[in-house]
Amino acid sequence: MSLIYLDNGATSFPKPEEVYQFMDYFYRHFGVNPGRSGYDLCLEAGQMVEETRKLLTDFFGGPDPNRLCFGYNSTDALNLAIFGLLQPGDHAITTTLEHNSVLRPLYHLSLAGVEVDYVPFDSQGFIDPDDIKNKIKKNTRLVVVNQASNVIGTIQPVKEIGYLCHEKGVTFLIDASQSAGKIPINMKEMNIDVVAFTGHKSLLGPTGIGGLCIGPEANIRITRAGGTGVRSAQRTHLEEYPWRLEYGTGNLLGIAGLNAGLKWVVARGLDNIHEQEMKLTRMLVEGLKGLEGVTLYCQDHLDRHIGVISFNVNSLEAQDTGIMLDVDYNIACRAGLHCAPLVHEQLGTDKIKGSVRFGVGPFNTEDEIKSAIQAVKEIAAFKR
Repeated sequence: MSLIYLDNGATSFPKPEEVYQFMDYFYRHFGVNPGRSGYDLCLEAGQMVEETRKLLTDFFGGPDPNRLCFGYNSTDALNLAIFGLLQPGDHAITTTLEHNSVLRPLYHLSLAGVEVDYVPFDSQGFIDPDDIKNKIKKNTRLVVVNQASNVIGTIQPVKEIGYLCHEKGVTFLIDASQSAGKIPINMKEMNIDVVAFTGHKSLLGPTGIGGLCIGPEANIRITRAGGTGVRSAQRTHLEEYPWRLEYGTGNLLGIAGLNAGLKWVVARGLDNIHEQEMKLTRMLVEGLKGLEGVTLYCQDHLDRHIGVISFNVNSLEAQDTGIMLDVDYNIACRAGLHCAPLVHEQLGTDKIKGSVRFGVGPFNTEDEIKSAIQAVKEIAAFKR
């Protein structure tokens, strides 16, 4: 039985063949430390890094490739942004849809004197921008929102939220972990100040690479310090971007893979990728909706969704369903709380240890979706 991979919400797999080939080629031929020396290999490596900055900046509608700062994943990037934007006495607004990469930094800051408000989602899984507007106060310094939920797949109205933040002079940060590579992001049009992204999900790169795309109005403080390869005699860390938020030797191999993955996405087109994934997602949702004993969460309307869905088989804990899908049907998925505990608390699924998540990717097929529906049907019939 061949593997059916429906865990693309965790990481995309497989990657395009072009990603594997370019990573192997580039690291074999130019795998040196970029920006540290003036010999040809070093310059070639540096040119690829700078090209990737520009590609990503254009992709996000950002203002300046120098303000595209690489990190190791979106959690690393979000930590840099959140700890660099907030201080004791500040107020931040976020939502109950967030991943722990947002929730935990905010919780730690709340212990140090930062006030945090959490806006809940409605019965369909969406945030009302007015609920955020009503929370904004004089000392509100940051609004941070997950553009697309990693649990229920709903796409939030970031353009409307960004407009409200811009009106009030509040920095707006989005977590684009699930959305980058699936749906358009334009910082200027959406009034987004900072985009935090990861390379290994829908941008189809490897693990260990991500970063921030930072608008001209965002002022992220330096919270780390180290080598940059530039002005080494200076005692303090450099103020200029991108070195302001980059430390030590970067993940050259990861940047190369992200370069190739992003080019693959751009060549095929976001609309085409999203349309294909949502076609499969609709098939999946319609198939599961008709099964007795299966509960779906916030999947009534799929117009503002990505290809991520959550469900449970009645009378089973999520982990048990996930194990059966793996062992009996060779279907890879994610079961549990998905590092997003407030979503499950609001849904009530925390009491059964979360939900089962299917994440559709660009390489899934209709036959795989049909097999997944049949597998859940058999599990539900067996346990009813």
